[in-house]
Amino acid sequence: MKIKTTQLFSMITLACGLLMHSAFSAEEVNIYSHRHYDADKQLFEKFTETTGIKVNIVKAKADQLIERLLAEGEYSPADLLMTADIGRLHKARELKLLQAAESEYLKKNIPENLRDKDNQWFALTKRARVIAYHKDRVNPEDLSTIEALTDPKWKGKILIRSSTNIYNQSLIASMIAHHGVEKTEEWAKGFVANFARSPKGSDRDQMRAVVAGEGDLAIVNTYYLGILSNGDDKDKAVAEQIRIFFPNQGDRGTHVNVSGVGLTRYAKNKDNAIKLMDFLASAQAQSLFAQANFEYPVIDNIKSSELVESWGNFKEDTISLSQVGLYNEAAIKLSDRVGWE
Repeated sequence: MKIKTTQLFSMITLACGLLMHSAFSAEEVNIYSHRHYDADKQLFEKFTETTGIKVNIVKAKADQLIERLLAEGEYSPADLLMTADIGRLHKARELKLLQAAESEYLKKNIPENLRDKDNQWFALTKRARVIAYHKDRVNPEDLSTIEALTDPKWKGKILIRSSTNIYNQSLIASMIAHHGVEKTEEWAKGFVANFARSPKGSDRDQMRAVVAGEGDLAIVNTYYLGILSNGDDKDKAVAEQIRIFFPNQGDRGTHVNVSGVGLTRYAKNKDNAIKLMDFLASAQAQSLFAQANFEYPVIDNIKSSELVESWGNFKEDTISLSQVGLYNEAAIKLSDRVGWE
């Protein structure tokens, strides 16, 4: 009897899930996480120290974790799914991989636009998607909105990563939510026409390319500049040449994406998982996210890092991220139509 590759993969994954489940102990919580930061590790250790609940982590890319949850089904050992963007959280919700987490603390402290309407996911941190420009080659007075980057004066000067990147998909999805598909597609055609090169590399690579002279400005998430500024000497030198501009301050505000967490549909340690969700949204955890990882907190009265504060305050786009998630597929199709690689 022949077994299809996908069936074999599912069987192997299911077996691994069963083995992992039997290996985990009672007072525990199991996380599938796309995040890979030292700050997270410190927080999980603090949570265990405070509650006695052990935190087990499986790290992989968000799409791989979602595929794994699908393959494992009800046998999955995962209690929580953590991702670094709204698109994947929404995808997990649509695939019915999540369930409602009933927490009065989360509902009270996390703004409504930063959590699922049915409480299936909650934001933990924010990242603003901004214009990073070379301090000597761009006059910030020439910048205004993301929409205005279709102006011919920016031809051959814009750097950005591929449209397969979820941060770009969420940016486009937010514009569809505000302007509709037709108007956003018209914008995207003009935007792509101004690219300095075919999209490639990470957000950090775009800023390195700006300093190398391949373009004058790039679209990046703020926290990547924080990482560059605290990297090796070469990256620090790059960061010193870059300045940040928050677009759309005169209208809807700058687009923000989130890193967030959802309670998995078949969570075996539901109470422990919700305790960890509450902890990650606590003032203590939010402060560490902000200070160590250059992310913006999702609850009020948390001080940002000195570097992030140096970038200044800005008006955020407060559109519901659930609505942004709804347009992810439309954003992907739109990017294909306009030739955004």
